[in-house]
Amino acid sequence: MEKGKALPTSIDQYINGAPVEVQQKLIKLRSVIKAEVPEAEERIAYGMPTFSQEGNLVHFAAFKNHIGFFPAPSGIEHFQDQLARYKTSKGTVQIPLDEELPLDLIREIVRFRLKENLAKAAAKRKK
Repeated sequence: MEKGKALPTSIDQYINGAPVEVQQKLIKLRSVIKAEVPEAEERIAYGMPTFSQEGNLVHFAAFKNHIGFFPAPSGIEHFQDQLARYKTSKGTVQIPLDEELPLDLIREIVRFRLKENLAKAAAKRKK
C-alpha cells in the first residue's frame, strides 16, 4: 500500500487498491477460496484479505513481484513437496506475478486448513 493511503477495510477495497494487472489474480484467488469455505468470514486482518472459520484459515496479499498466500505454518509443512517450486517461509508461499496461480493446490490447502481448524475447535469443546 502507498504511504499515506488509508488501509482497506474490506477485501473488495483491498483488491480495488491493487495494481490493475494484479486485480484479476486476486479476484480469482478470492473466488477459489470462497468456493472451498463458503461459510468462512471474509475480513481484513494484518492489512490482508483473510478468511476465518474457527480461527484464521488463510490470508493473501499482493506484493511488487508476487502474490503472498499465507496458509499458516501447518499448511506450508503439510504441502511442502507440492510447494517446492515456490519460495516459502514458515507460513508464506510466494507465487510470482508472471506465473499462473496453482488453483488446485490452493483448493487442497484451504480444505486442509478448514479440516484442521474444525478439528481443533471440536477438541476444545470436548475439554
